[in-house]
Amino acid sequence: MAKVELKQPVVEEIAGKIKDARAAILVDYRGLTVEQDTALRKQLREAGVVYKVYKNTMMKRAFEGTDFAQLDPHLDGPSALALATDDVTAPARILAKFAEKAKVLEMKGGVVEGNYYDADALSELAKVPSREELLSRLLGSMQSPITNFARVIKQIAEKKAEGGDAAPAAEEAPAAEAAPAAEAAPAAEAAPAE
Repeated sequence: MAKVELKQPVVEEIAGKIKDARAAILVDYRGLTVEQDTALRKQLREAGVVYKVYKNTMMKRAFEGTDFAQLDPHLDGPSALALATDDVTAPARILAKFAEKAKVLEMKGGVVEGNYYDADALSELAKVPSREELLSRLLGSMQSPITNFARVIKQIAEKKAEGGDAAPAAEEAPAAEAAPAAEAAPAAEAAPAE
């Protein structure tokens, strides 16, 4: 069997995985221990990120004609590929957090939704919270005014139940007395003009 025939299925595998991917990050994993690599793979898998080591030549062939071809300059030395289809910030977030503990792990570059990011930009992208966290923050900020309004209404109802409706009636009475005086003032002003 020729070498090309052996390589073609691997290229097709990579091409199949990047077809649906919205984010791809190349990683230099040299120096990771087996335990560290296993822990990293577990974290990525739990987040729905595909992480696999491929030969650079295979990735280069699979990247041809796609947005991921922007990663070609980084295809030197041992490279692992992290792909995400749902949460595009997940690979960068997990890899950056893991790299804080395992200093040997290095993000080379990435493509997220068609845009190229270098290692520094990926570190900034890693600071973006997950989609679920952003949605929960949005929901919390939307619920806050409603919750506060409900508390105020409940306090008013409790006050009235305790016999506090005498106070609102007393507050309304001065307003009613002020209304006739306000009506008399314009009539008084109108009289001298005639």
